[in-house]
Amino acid sequence: MQRTVYRFLCLCLWLAGLACAQTPLLVKGGADVQPSVPSFETPDGQVSIPLAIPAADHISVPLVATAVLPRMAPDLALQVCRGRSVIQAEQLASYSATTLIRAQLPDTSQAGEYEVQQHYLAPRTLAFKALRFTGDAFVKTNVIVRFLQSEVDHTQKDDPALTAISPANYKFSYKGTSQLDGRMVHVYQLKPRQKRAGLFKGRIYVDAYTGSLVRAEGRPVKSPSLFIKKIDFVQDYADIGPFTFPVHIHSEATARIVGRAIVDVYQRDYQPVATIEANTAVSAQRVPAL
Repeated sequence: MQRTVYRFLCLCLWLAGLACAQTPLLVKGGADVQPSVPSFETPDGQVSIPLAIPAADHISVPLVATAVLPRMAPDLALQVCRGRSVIQAEQLASYSATTLIRAQLPDTSQAGEYEVQQHYLAPRTLAFKALRFTGDAFVKTNVIVRFLQSEVDHTQKDDPALTAISPANYKFSYKGTSQLDGRMVHVYQLKPRQKRAGLFKGRIYVDAYTGSLVRAEGRPVKSPSLFIKKIDFVQDYADIGPFTFPVHIHSEATARIVGRAIVDVYQRDYQPVATIEANTAVSAQRVPAL
C-alpha cells in the first residue's frame, strides 16, 4: 500500500480481521443448519421459542408450548462466538453486497459518497463494481478508492489467523452484561498479546443467548502510518441468513497533516452462498440431461 497521509484507511485491513462472523450451530453430519424460528423475550429477559404441539383428536385448536433458550455463561458465549467464526470461514463460499462509503475531511470541508457492488469468492477474491459517486473528486481518489483497494489487498495477502479474535492473539477480561439495541450482551475487554499490525485494544459485545458477535470497538495497537496519531472505530454486525456480517463501520482518525478524517461504511443486501449450496449447484450442472 502506498505511503500517504491517507493511509489511515488501511483501517479496514484489521477491521476485516475482527470478523468473528458466526453461523448457527451445525446439526449432526454438518450438512444442515438449525432453522430460524420466531422468538420473543419473557419478563425475566429470557428468550422463548414457540414449539407447536400436535393437537389430539378432541382438540380443535393446537396447543403451543415454549422452550426457553438459556442465557450462556460468559466463557461459553465466547467459545461459541469463536466457534461460529471458524464455521463461517469453512462454510461461506461467496457473497455479494451493496456497500456505501461516506468519507469526510472536516478541516478542509471536503466529503464524498461512493456506492459500489461488492463480490467475494472464497478464499481470496474480492472485487468492487462502481454504482455511483457524489462529492469531491479528491476524496474519491485519495480516500475512498484507497480504502477499497486496501480491502482487496487484505483479502488477497493477509493471514486471517494473525488478526482473528482468538486466545492466540488476545487476552480476554469479562466486564459484565449490558443492553445493546435491545439485546442482552456479554462485554469483554481485549488486550493484544503482541503489538502487531491488525490487532486492536478495545471491547467486543457478544449476544448472551446465541453467541453472535454484535459489536467490536477500539483502537489499533500499531498505527498504520507515522502520519497518523490515532484511529478509533466501532463496527456493528447483523445476522444475515445463516451467517453474520458487518453492516456498519464508523472510524475516526487524526492525521498530522490533514487533521480529522471520518469514514462510515454501510453494507446491505447481502446475498451469501454456503459451501454446501455451491457444491449442490455444481453437481446439478454436471448431471447430464435426460
